Order: sequence, then C-alpha cells, then structure tokens
Amino acid sequence: MISHKKYMELAIKFAEKSKGLTSPNPMVGCIIVKRGRIVGKGWHKKAGTEHAEILALQEAGKKAMHSTMYVNIEPCSHWGRTPPCTEKIVGAGVREVIIGMKDPNPVVDGFRELKFRGVKTKIGILEKGAKKLNEIYIKYMRTKKPFVIIKVAMSADGRIATKTGDSKYITSKEARAYVHKLRTEVDAVMVGLNTVIRDNPELTPRLVKGKDPLKIVVDSNLKIPKNCNLMQNPSKLIIAATAKAPKIEIEKLKHKGANVIITKSKNGMVDLQDLMKQLGKHEITSVMIEGGSELNSSAIKADVVDKMLIFTAPKLIGNGKAAIGNLGVNKINKAIELKSPVCSKVGKDMLVEGYL
Repeated sequence: MISHKKYMELAIKFAEKSKGLTSPNPMVGCIIVKRGRIVGKGWHKKAGTEHAEILALQEAGKKAMHSTMYVNIEPCSHWGRTPPCTEKIVGAGVREVIIGMKDPNPVVDGFRELKFRGVKTKIGILEKGAKKLNEIYIKYMRTKKPFVIIKVAMSADGRIATKTGDSKYITSKEARAYVHKLRTEVDAVMVGLNTVIRDNPELTPRLVKGKDPLKIVVDSNLKIPKNCNLMQNPSKLIIAATAKAPKIEIEKLKHKGANVIITKSKNGMVDLQDLMKQLGKHEITSVMIEGGSELNSSAIKADVVDKMLIFTAPKLIGNGKAAIGNLGVNKINKAIELKSPVCSKVGKDMLVEGYL
C-alpha cells in the first residue's frame, strides 16, 4: 500500500505541472510502473491535446504490458475532444490501474469500464489530495458555475486602503508575486468599477511567467473609463452590466472588441448569481475576485464564493477602507466561519486560506 501512495503522490505532482492550462478539463498526471521502476510518465498539458495516460503509454511503449498505472483521476471512457483512454490502456496490456478519485463528469466511467474489460482496478488512493488538486474542476462539473476565490490584501487592522484611498502596496513583493502566480492558474480575475476608477489596475501576472487571465469588470451601467489599462487589451475583457446599461455604450464597447454580458438585476446592480451562471456557459471554470470591500461583501452575500485568501501585512493604518463591507452580521455568533483554515507565511505577511 505504501508504494501505491508513493506513486500516486508522484502522479499528483505531475498533474500540478499543468496548473491553469487545462481548463475546462481536470489536471491529470500519470505514472506507469513495472517491477518497481517507472517506465512511463505524462501529464495533460492543454484541453484538446493528448491525455496524461496516452503520453505515459507512449513513453512506456512495450514495457506497458503487465504494468501498473497510477492516475490521479479516473481515465476517460468516452469520445470527447480526444479518443477514450480506457481503450488504449486495455490495448497496451496494462495489468492494474490505481486511481485517485472518481471523475464527477457523468459521461466518464473509466473505473467500471476497465474492471469490465478485465483490468485490476482500485479507486480512492490519496483521494483527499486528488480532490484538493482538482477542486475547480469538481465544482464546475457539478454546478456548471466557476469556482470563486476572493483575494484580500490588508493591514493587520483589516484595512485595504487609507482613508484617502491609497492602497499601493500594503503587502510585500513576495505576496504580490504569489497573487500573480494565482492569476496564471485561474481563468479570470474580477473587479468592480470602483477599483478600475480608483486603482486603474492591469490585473496581469507580470511578476511571474504564465498565462494572462481574462479580466471581468462588474459595471452595472457601463461607466468604465475608455482609456483605462484594462481597455488596452479589450479581447481579454468581459464587462458585466444590467439591462439599464445604455445600448449605445454596449455597441461602443463591443466595437472595441470587449465582451459585454447583460445579467439580471438585483437591487439595481449586477446579479452575481446570474453572472456566475453565464460565465459558466462561456466555459470559465474559475474566477478570482480582487475587488474592494463592496464587491467582496456582495459576492459573499450572494453565496457565490468558495474560497477566501486573506493576506495580512504587519502594518497598522487606522481609519481607512475595510477589507469587506457590510455582511449584516450583528452578533459574533452569526459571524461567517472559514472552513478548513490554513495559515502560512508569505514574505513578511500572513496568509489565511479557508473555504466558505
């Protein structure tokens, strides 16, 4: 059993290499072992390209016969953008397949298919780690809505800006680089109109190498400044507005190459629940909110947030802008608790990570 775990850990490590690149597919890593030696390995690099299992089989060649395969998520058994992996696994003569977790996609039934075809099959090895790795994919598959993270960078007394609005930079360069890396791993980064007007952000991962995500601006009446940084690359920009937005503004923005999504309205504002549904239809599987206190509290109240990342700098600001706006909490016992919280140090700052 120990060797099973050791090789599954390796398969999960290989899967991690493709963070941010496989959406809307899961991250998959695969190891093929024969007589205690790794004879094949692979990881899925991008949706539409060959799956991890196929790459590992190609590397193993004839050595795949009578081998054991380790894969962090159930192999596909259906024709999608690529042929089913189960066929190739059976054809290569693999003797045993050890799987981390079941694929939540209802059309995938690789575990049962392999068993039916006479391959010895085990599922649920290091399942917790396998699920954590693909938490974005699991949520998207089950709900067809993106996995939503709120990122906050605040002072030790909970401020994200001084009372004059100055906010650059509360946290350390290490924390900012950490966030830039996260940007390469999500499909989209979201802010509200106020953040665009006040900070004119770029929302690019310029401190690290990696994929530049889509940018989403929540802007009910389409008042986004036409000369802001985000308008420099309009093909990467999605602006969410309500039906109150002037038609002429919609046309102007579309003409510039930006995407405009019209959502249902809630109290005259963009309905965030409806926005998440629409983003899901565009195959956007993950969104990181990097907005101000209003967007943060609205998203939490709309029940669209899955995870919080709170960076806290060892600084005091006093009067200033709170990290999260009104949540309607009047008693401490009604406070929202973060589930499975983890604390770590990033540069001089503390990072608290937890789920809602």
